[in-house]
Amino acid sequence: MRSIYNCILEKVIMPLGDWLNASSVMKELKKWRMYGTLECSDVENIAQVNLQKLLEHAVSNVPYYRKLGIGMLQNSPYEWLQNFPIMRKDNMRVHIDEMIADGYNKERLVICKSSGSSGIQGTTYESKKEQSIHRAIQILFWEWSGYYLGKTVVQTGMTPRTSLKRLKDFLLRTHYIFAFSHDESQFIDLLHKIKNKRNIHLAGYASSLNVFAEIAKKKNINNIHFDAAISWGDKLFEKYKRNIFNVFGCNCYDTYGCSEGVLIGAKKDLDFFYIMSPHVYVEIVDKNGNPVPDGELGYVLITRLDAFSMPLIRYYIGDLAVKLPKDKYPQKRDLPYPLLERIIGRDTDIVRTRNGAYLVVHAFTGIFEHYPEILQFKIIQYNLDGIEIEYIKGNGFCVDVLEEIKDRIIQSLKDELMITFKEVEVIKATKSGKPQIIQSFI
Repeated sequence: MRSIYNCILEKVIMPLGDWLNASSVMKELKKWRMYGTLECSDVENIAQVNLQKLLEHAVSNVPYYRKLGIGMLQNSPYEWLQNFPIMRKDNMRVHIDEMIADGYNKERLVICKSSGSSGIQGTTYESKKEQSIHRAIQILFWEWSGYYLGKTVVQTGMTPRTSLKRLKDFLLRTHYIFAFSHDESQFIDLLHKIKNKRNIHLAGYASSLNVFAEIAKKKNINNIHFDAAISWGDKLFEKYKRNIFNVFGCNCYDTYGCSEGVLIGAKKDLDFFYIMSPHVYVEIVDKNGNPVPDGELGYVLITRLDAFSMPLIRYYIGDLAVKLPKDKYPQKRDLPYPLLERIIGRDTDIVRTRNGAYLVVHAFTGIFEHYPEILQFKIIQYNLDGIEIEYIKGNGFCVDVLEEIKDRIIQSLKDELMITFKEVEVIKATKSGKPQIIQSFI
C-alpha cells in the first residue's frame, strides 16, 4: 500500500529534482508504466519503430556507421540490423569519438562505465534525456517487486557517499551499506535497527544480498523481514535465493542490465525475465554471430533503441542466454513483453579474510575502474592470508599504479591481506566468453 509520502515524492519532490537537474525521470516513468498496460502487438510495433528510427539515425548521423556504408532500410529493420557489425568493448574504445552522433557535444554528455566485472571496462555516453529513461526503467523494475518511491529500503552498493548521495538516500528512505568489504559490524548494527520492523525492501548485488543473509544467520539475528529483495550486478544463484528466503522470508526478484546505460529485463510474476523491448533489442547468436533459434543457448547482443547521442548497436556483453520460445509463453502473464528464459553466468567467487571479511567482484572493479593503466585483471586466492592479482598492462602503465591499487584495497578493507601482482599476456576466458574475475581455491 502506497503512502502519503509516496504521493509527495512523485508529485512534488521528484519533479522538483527533475527541474533542478534538467532531467525528466518522472515523465519517463509515467510513459514506461503505461507501456506495461498495452497489448503485446502494440509493444512489438513500438519496438520495431524504435529500432528503425535508431538505425536510420546511425547511418545518417554517426561517423563510425556512416563510413561503413551500410546503406538504408530495404526490408524490415530486424533484417537491416544484421548488416551492422557486432560491437565489442575493445573496438568501441578505439572508435568511441567516432560513435558520438553529429550535433552532440561529448563534453556535455553523461559518461557511463560498466563495473568491469568481465575484466574489461566498457564506456559509453548518453544525454540527460537518455539517462532519465535509464533511471525511470530502473525504478519500474523495482516496482515490479512491490517497491514504491519512498518505501524504506536497505541497499548495498559501491556508490561513494557524497553529500548529494546522502540527500538522495534520506529522501528515498534508503539505509545504504558500502559493499566493498561487507563490514560485519555495519550489517549487524543495521539488522538490529530493523528487527521486528515491516514494510522494508532489500536491494543490491546478488552476492552481497547472500552475504547479508549469511551474517544474519551466523549471528543468529532473527525476526528480520523484508517484503522482497531486488538483485542486480552478478548472477543470482539458486542457493542465494534459497538462503535469502530462508533467512529473511522474502522472494528475490532478479534484474538484468549493463552499466553502459541499458536495462535489459527483470522478473515479476514469472520465473522468466521480461525483456524491456521498447528500450532494448536482444539478439542471441552463435560464436560466428549468426542468430540461434529461441530455446537454444547463445551469446547476448544488445541494441539500445532510445540512445541517439551514442548509439549502442549489437553490443557484445559476453553473457550466454536463452530466449523462451513463443509456444512456451505462459497464457497468463502480467506484462506484454517478450521473455528471456534464462541467463548463463559464471559463479562469482568471494574473497575472504581470516577476520571474516568478504569481498565480492565489485569490491575490486570499483577500484580498478579508476585505473586505465590496467587493461584487464583477475583475482586469485589460494589461502586466507592473501591474494594474487594477475594483470595485463594498459596505456600509460607504470609500476607505481600497482602500489596505489594495493593501498586502496587495504585501506578500504581495513584488514590484513597480503597482495601480490603478476603481469600476464592473456587472461583466459570462461565458457561464457567472459574472463573470470575472482578464482578461489579455498
